[in-house]
Amino acid sequence: MEQDKIRQQIKTLLTSENLAVLATQNIERPYTSLVAFSFSENLKEIFFVTARATQKYNNLIGHPQVALLVDNRKNTTDDLRDAVATTIIGHADELDKATHQADATFLLNRHPQLRPFFDQESTAFFAVHVSSYIYVCNFGDVTEYHP
Repeated sequence: MEQDKIRQQIKTLLTSENLAVLATQNIERPYTSLVAFSFSENLKEIFFVTARATQKYNNLIGHPQVALLVDNRKNTTDDLRDAVATTIIGHADELDKATHQADATFLLNRHPQLRPFFDQESTAFFAVHVSSYIYVCNFGDVTEYHP
């Protein structure tokens, strides 16, 4: 698939969905959780917040290689034909909220209900620096995209 076309399809998917499954790990086992996310225009970063007093946060700090899954399934039989998904592979870093205000503003404009949570001292702001997107459509057509 042409790179410009796959980039646009990924962007359309990310725009249409509000939540991603974040996969992290620790020494003993993998761990998944849901996160509300936003993304940079160039698709090189995914942004989300989490409480510091969580397994997710500990995993992110100890093992920053992560994957996120974003899909548009509706849990109907049409999903076998129509659903698309992307796995996002990257490295997560905690960001300083004050010096990354533009990225934070984009996240909070997309998810205004997160404002009280975001403003808490105990909340961490993260960016996943994306190395690749693995895009799947037609229940088996797989394309890799590197932003």
